[in-house]
Amino acid sequence: MVSVMPSKAPSLYPPQSRLLRDLGLRLREARLRRRLSVSQVAERTEVSRPTLNKVEKGDPAVTLGTYLRVLTVLGLEKDLALLAAEDPVGRRLQDAGLAVPRRAPKRKVLIFAPVTATENGKEEDSK
Repeated sequence: MVSVMPSKAPSLYPPQSRLLRDLGLRLREARLRRRLSVSQVAERTEVSRPTLNKVEKGDPAVTLGTYLRVLTVLGLEKDLALLAAEDPVGRRLQDAGLAVPRRAPKRKVLIFAPVTATENGKEEDSK
């Protein structure tokens, strides 16, 4: 199975780009510590070698599923469970009991009856 990457990488802010690049570097270091080649990891994750190289460079166009498969092959998939596990801002908002904004009600659609001409030439509503 070969993953298909989007044709255009999503644009990221510089701090986000650094985070992704650092993740790629950590994955590369983890691969090297395990003495696995790019070909071995690519085969086990069922992606091409160029895609794995993009993962190790932190390319934002690579799917999250591909990153997860690489983490799994390296035995690091449990680290993903730590992402967003703590949500202090969300907890404070929840504890404060702030109301969640509601959507506006749907507008009623008016249906007009078709107008037909009568024998004397006047229009009347057909109901």
